[in-house]
Amino acid sequence: MVKELIINSTPAGVTIALIEDKQLVELHKEQINTNYAVGDIYLGRIKKIMPGLNAAFVDVGYEKDAFLHYFDLGPQVQSLIKLTKIKRNGSVTGTLLDNLKLEADINKAGKISDVLSKNMLLPVQIAKEPISTKGPRLSSDISIAGRYVVLVPFSNTISVSKKIKSNTERNRLKKIIESIKPQNFGVIIRTVSEGRGVAEMQKDLLDLIAKWENFIKKVPSTEPSKRVWGEMDRSSTLIRDILNPDFTNVYVSTPELYDDIRSYVHDISPEMEKIVKLYKQKEPIFDHFGVEKQIKNAFGKTVNLPGGAYLVVEHTEALHVIDVNSGNRTASKENQEENALQVNKEAAKEIARQLRLRDMGGIVVIDFIDMHKPTNRKILFDYLRELMLLDRAKHTILPPSKFGLVQITRQRVRPEMNIVTVEKCPACDGTGEIKASIVLMDDIENNLNYILREQNEKGVTLCVHPYIEAYITKGIFNLQRRWFFKYGQWIKVKAQSSYYLTEFHFISAKDEEIKL
Repeated sequence: MVKELIINSTPAGVTIALIEDKQLVELHKEQINTNYAVGDIYLGRIKKIMPGLNAAFVDVGYEKDAFLHYFDLGPQVQSLIKLTKIKRNGSVTGTLLDNLKLEADINKAGKISDVLSKNMLLPVQIAKEPISTKGPRLSSDISIAGRYVVLVPFSNTISVSKKIKSNTERNRLKKIIESIKPQNFGVIIRTVSEGRGVAEMQKDLLDLIAKWENFIKKVPSTEPSKRVWGEMDRSSTLIRDILNPDFTNVYVSTPELYDDIRSYVHDISPEMEKIVKLYKQKEPIFDHFGVEKQIKNAFGKTVNLPGGAYLVVEHTEALHVIDVNSGNRTASKENQEENALQVNKEAAKEIARQLRLRDMGGIVVIDFIDMHKPTNRKILFDYLRELMLLDRAKHTILPPSKFGLVQITRQRVRPEMNIVTVEKCPACDGTGEIKASIVLMDDIENNLNYILREQNEKGVTLCVHPYIEAYITKGIFNLQRRWFFKYGQWIKVKAQSSYYLTEFHFISAKDEEIKL
């Protein structure tokens, strides 16, 4: 599989497209000055304790208070509270946890009122960005992610990704981390660590410790509800999480971002620095790689499939619904059951892509075409599960119900990607009504009179629809000749097949449009 990242930087922000075998599978947008990104740490102030929800609402500077549930406090929240008080009082120096006596873990079935109180200051990490009418979702179980490991303060546990199957490799990685990690810090070893050497692991861990120290140094001086420490920008975070030897190219549209990304890739994986390339063509980068066209085709209510079938995607407040329709595939010579299975498999492939592309989270209900044989339903379920293995978001898939519905729950940490694929009609400006065509020539002549006599323009060209061009220029006593005798100069008339019927523009001798 050939993987490429296309990164388009504009004054409004950065858009990142992940391409697999020339097909767009993920799209990420990062707006300039966007706050509340997943991973950012804020010095939150507890505003309300809600015993009925066993949760608290926390002020982190957002227009709506953020939500912190008891289960998201983390077992060592008391140690975090203790460290925060110490640092805010300025009584102890040092940024590591060697001299800190850890508090006992909180009771898993406890009450939030036993741990937190109103107006208490507590460092919290963004677990979910603000979505719809909801504020951010928080966690005080703080962790800092790197390329190979994740640093977990107030713990001494070393855990290894379940995707690393070899016991020998798991033990090797554990021994490496045990020899270099500081006291009272836990470490999670990520899947990409497999086969990595001591130097790479140590560098990554030391980088994370430096980030923790930077965070701790800012705690005493940070104002309540303000950000203490921020994650990297989305492009660097994405590269950190997904970059592997499968990638062939990372194209960047601007020299400034190119330098930043190349420098970052050099730090985390020097052997892959050469795949980062600066795009130098005049054509927009997304147009050159066909990304813009794929965006317009893939988003919207209806998504067409190559075989003639199509999907209808509906979004509600509670869940997403995807309906699979066979379209003209009903004319297939295959029997009905076999045809349904083929359409469903084709749809499953596109649905797996759509979930990643739109970053649809929460509950997704898919109405596949009914199949009567249990073996076919099992084939479809296994096929969908296999396709969803490529999805980095946590998800659960339930087998098809007797009504043919498949239910998926998918992790949602940021708002769903939504692209408008329809454009406002230029003829009516979205009203559904246009000016009467009978007055079109009066409009043209009134504007022409103003341009030639009031503005004294010379060498004017009139651009119109081909039908209107023919009306003006054809015949011996045509309008073009009458204008010549009236204004004393020849008016060029140019046909533009892309114009709608009543559209017209005047172009000056300098080849610039004359604004009216």
